[in-house]
Amino acid sequence: MSNAVLAQTLIRAVDEADSATRLVQAVQQLANARLVETVPTLIATLRYNNPGAAVAAVDGLIAIGKPAVQPLLDLLDGHNYTARAWAIRAMAGIGDARGLEVLLDAAQHDFALSVRRAAARGLGTVHWEELEVEQAKAAQVKACHVLIGLGQDPEWVVRYAAIAGLQSLAQATADTQPALVSTILTHLQYLADTDPDAGIRTRVAYAQQILHSLGNLSSDEQRPLSAVEMDWRLILEKLYYRKSQERSLMLPEGDPRRYQELALALMEAVKLP
Repeated sequence: MSNAVLAQTLIRAVDEADSATRLVQAVQQLANARLVETVPTLIATLRYNNPGAAVAAVDGLIAIGKPAVQPLLDLLDGHNYTARAWAIRAMAGIGDARGLEVLLDAAQHDFALSVRRAAARGLGTVHWEELEVEQAKAAQVKACHVLIGLGQDPEWVVRYAAIAGLQSLAQATADTQPALVSTILTHLQYLADTDPDAGIRTRVAYAQQILHSLGNLSSDEQRPLSAVEMDWRLILEKLYYRKSQERSLMLPEGDPRRYQELALALMEAVKLP
């Protein structure tokens, strides 16, 4: 069966789904095919009142990658906030540099913590090589400032994602912008000293350990994890391992996929399309 025929078969299954559960199943199969021809249907799914289907569609769009970027950017011009929020998550996962301004804006201004969280992580994994050298350096500085600002976000899941974004950004700029890496390390130490959440401080310590391998740190910055930090890190690792055993994916706190089964049950109960 050719890709075109397979795509049409899978798209028809989405169009003919007559319940929330069947729609999720059909979109999951469509997403798993990873066919460029399915992008319009996957994007259309983001507008449905079905979080489970939207999650599957986002995963599919991320897997397809670059061919999905321009259609997603076009969707961001619309007035459907729900679809826009899902599209931002997809853009963050793809990492295409064309979505940089979208991520910068969402990380700072979106009211949904899950969108800010996705944007924060996405800012650390932008494909900087797609930009001209000087353009990339300026964009990296801007991303760094936004991520540092997110260190004051009231939601710990957003701060956690910002730390992950800063770690990735430092790794990406270690050879080209050592001053930026120094700024990131200074901020990480500030969070280590001031953030009230033990999980955040542990994530900071982990980022610091990873960045030690860059080889550009002073002796003061090359600090091993303390016994307390190690204990917290082990606790977090065990917690996430347990969650991964309970679910097919290890999903971070605040990820909407944590509530997929609940959302499906609620939609079935009230007969939503």
